[in-house]
Amino acid sequence: MKIPFLSLKDVTALHGEEINEAVSRVVNGGWYLQGQENAQFEKHYSEFIGTRYTIGCANGLDALIWIFRAYIELGIMQPGDEVIVPANTYIATILAITENGLKPVLCEPKLNTLEIDDDLIEGLITPKTKAIAIVHLYGRIAYTEKIGDLCKKYHLKLIEDNAQAHGCKFADGRMTGSIGDAAGHSFYPGKNLGALGDAGAVTTNDPDLAAAVRALANYGSQKKYVFKYAGRNSRLDEIQAAVLDVKLKYLVEDNLHRKEVAHYYYEHINNPLIELPDLLADEQNAYHLFPILVSDGKRDALHDYLEQNGVGTVCHYPIAPHKQECYREWNHMSLPITEQIAAQELSLPIGPTITIGEATEVVDLINQFM
Repeated sequence: MKIPFLSLKDVTALHGEEINEAVSRVVNGGWYLQGQENAQFEKHYSEFIGTRYTIGCANGLDALIWIFRAYIELGIMQPGDEVIVPANTYIATILAITENGLKPVLCEPKLNTLEIDDDLIEGLITPKTKAIAIVHLYGRIAYTEKIGDLCKKYHLKLIEDNAQAHGCKFADGRMTGSIGDAAGHSFYPGKNLGALGDAGAVTTNDPDLAAAVRALANYGSQKKYVFKYAGRNSRLDEIQAAVLDVKLKYLVEDNLHRKEVAHYYYEHINNPLIELPDLLADEQNAYHLFPILVSDGKRDALHDYLEQNGVGTVCHYPIAPHKQECYREWNHMSLPITEQIAAQELSLPIGPTITIGEATEVVDLINQFM
């Protein structure tokens, strides 16, 4: 592929010398779990996000699972309670809810933002609603003051799925991951802050929640051989923590490059078949992905055309959660905006290694597509 969607090899090579040194330090140090590398990364990530606590765990899905499980263990939620969640999210957000016996209540997004429609949320709130889970999808800010006001009005927890938005900020300067009561983060290799394998974290300012999450992810133990909860093994290993700590130093710089590429796309894509989501202020989009909507049923044709011309693209996500077999009880539901996005969305190459010259080639091909 001449212009890959994202070359993880090239991304790693950007800071390869430091990453190799960090990995070697851990390997030669002989301490591979729950050591200084975790402590250092958690400290630095908390400082970056702006929260009191970061708890490393195995992956982003587990991070979300532990948040909801901790609220159940603390008596704040119970199985059967409802959580309002965007209908067009990646399925992990919903899996974390159903894993805990909670009920997802699907809310349509806005077509111009691709984020949860805050005008629809209040109509979905019932006496069983205990939380709103927002997803900063594609790296775009999903939080609005209206969502914050609803949480206060109805005494709801605000959970952030920050898997795709490391380094994104709300208009008042708060970093995603510090806006809600708790946030789950994924460090899957393709993320803005990516590990060399699966990794995740929970951030929060709540000491009780932090303690419960840390215990749940360590077999339920807060003290060696003493188990307060029936937990699982979901720990961030020392090698991944060390790698993440290296890459965290360059996250702002890498995101700035993503924004340069994104601005080029916004300024130069000119095709009547292509619709772009609203352009946000730079700090409000980490540009994990660059989504476009392709009309006239030509999304797949554009994907194939670009691939034939050496450009990698990905559909995020071609089958909406409510149409998946694992949630077959929802298959009858009609969520037209979510379904339109699933049918039309195509993500263009963006990342810390793509050049403006390569972005120019992508745009030229798109503008010639009919």
